[in-house]
Amino acid sequence: MEVSAEAVLRRNNVHVSGSGTRTIMFAHGFGCDQSMWEPVARTFDHDFRVVLFDYVGHGGSDLNAYDAERYSSLTGYARDVVEIGRALGLRSAIFVGHSVSAMIGAIASLEAPEMFSDLVMVGPSPRYIDDEGYRGGFSRDQIDELLQFLADNHLGWSAAMAPAIMGNPDRPELGERLENSFCRTDPEIARDFARVTFLSDNRGDLAAIQARTLILQCSSDIIAPMEVGEYVHANVPDSVFRLLRATGHCPNLSAPEEVAAAIREFV
Repeated sequence: MEVSAEAVLRRNNVHVSGSGTRTIMFAHGFGCDQSMWEPVARTFDHDFRVVLFDYVGHGGSDLNAYDAERYSSLTGYARDVVEIGRALGLRSAIFVGHSVSAMIGAIASLEAPEMFSDLVMVGPSPRYIDDEGYRGGFSRDQIDELLQFLADNHLGWSAAMAPAIMGNPDRPELGERLENSFCRTDPEIARDFARVTFLSDNRGDLAAIQARTLILQCSSDIIAPMEVGEYVHANVPDSVFRLLRATGHCPNLSAPEEVAAAIREFV
C-alpha cells in the first residue's frame, strides 16, 4: 500500500531547514537519532536545504510504524530513505550517512540513482565480521556475544559500549551522550536493528555505486577500523578517502567542525 508524502514525513519525523538550491540529507547511526547530526547540519543551513530524520523506532519517529519483517534487512531502512526523498522531490541530492547509514545510503542510491548524486560515508562498514581475505574487525563469536549482551541487558550494554564506541576517553560527556541515546531506544527495536546491522554484508553493492563518494575515516575506531574504510574506497568506483584527525566512531559529535569542513570541501 502506497503511503502519502505527509504520512512518510510524519513517520520518520522529517525536519527540513535551510534555503539552498541543493539538498543535503543527514542520516544517523544505530541507537541514535537526528540530534546527533545537529552540530554538523546547522552549519549548512545558510546555503543548503537540510533534511534531518529519524529511522522508524528511533527518536521522534512513529513507533507504531515499526514492522519487524520490513526492517529485517538494511533494505527496509533504505526503502524509507527513498520514500522520504520522493516525498520531498529530491534529485541530485547529497546523502550523508553515519556508520550503518553509510550502507543504507548506498542501497538507497542504487534503488533511486537519480535521487543522490553524492554520498558521504562516515565510518562505513560493508561487513563487520571477518571473512577470508577481509578484515571487518570482529569474529562471528564476538558479534554473537555482543548481540546476546544487548538482548540480555540493554542498559548495561549501553553503559559499557558507548564510551568505547565514542573513543574519546578524555571527554566522558560525549560517551554519556551516546549512552543516553542508546538507552532511549526501545530495547526490542535496538536488539533487532543491532542484529540487522552487525550481521549485514553489503560488499557486493559497492562496485555498483554510481554516486561520487567521500569516505571519512577516523583512527582508533573499534566499529570500523582503518582497513574497512580502505576496503570501501578500493571497491567504490568514484570515491575519495579522507583520514580525519578525529578519533573514535562518532566524529559528528566529537569533531563536528572537521566533519563539516570535509563535507563542504567535497560537495
